[in-house]
Amino acid sequence: MSGFSVSWLDLREPADHAARDQELASKLVRHLQADADISPIIVDLGSGTGSTLRALTALGAQRCVWRLVDHDPGLLNEALRRHGHSEIVEDYEADLNDVDALPLGGLTLLSASALFDLASTQLIDALVARVRRQSAVFYAALNYDGNTQWTPPHPLDDAVLKAFNQDQRRDKGLGAALGPEAAEYIKTTLETAGYTVYQAASPWQLGPDQHSLLAELIAGIRAAAGNGGTLSITELDQWQSFRVSHVNSGNAVIGHLDVLAFPPGA
Repeated sequence: MSGFSVSWLDLREPADHAARDQELASKLVRHLQADADISPIIVDLGSGTGSTLRALTALGAQRCVWRLVDHDPGLLNEALRRHGHSEIVEDYEADLNDVDALPLGGLTLLSASALFDLASTQLIDALVARVRRQSAVFYAALNYDGNTQWTPPHPLDDAVLKAFNQDQRRDKGLGAALGPEAAEYIKTTLETAGYTVYQAASPWQLGPDQHSLLAELIAGIRAAAGNGGTLSITELDQWQSFRVSHVNSGNAVIGHLDVLAFPPGA
């Protein structure tokens, strides 16, 4: 799958942590800490530098064994550098498409953040089936939901969003991506498997304080929207120029959804 740099992950992490639904995350942490005699095993897919680890430990997750799984050894090394002496961390370089080979033995929780909108229905189905067999909890945070609102508006906002959302369904290395449908597909699949599922909105709410993130986001949206050929280069340049000119005064709301699911009997 496509790689992400440490600098990009660090730039977006404050927005991710602010957006993550705190009620669902706190419910999850209470479940993980319910038995003081057990060290929960958390498998975090597409872990990057350990953002989910930082988010949950900040809410009180303790005595956990973290299995960080990513295809990028550089990101895993950075995660170990940051947390190798403070948490129990195991790192696994793996192809996320090979579900049977993922280190899911004995897991309490399968988690992923900002990942499953890049994944296919086949990958989600395989993960849910394997996690269900082990009666583990499933937590998918920050799934892009296809909704974006900009202030001030621009006449091309809707057309750019449509083109961007179409590109979000392109294969990013994990099969034909679910894109904006990811959270609903995960929810339905887990409910069919007998899980009790909770869903909550977790939008990025970006303003002038996040001008660097906004500038990078705008560039990324412009590049993705250009892949479909529905907008001219002139139109894309006009939209990007307008958006960049307002990063120090405008706002953006980028929709995401969090999903937390407990197996039968949990």
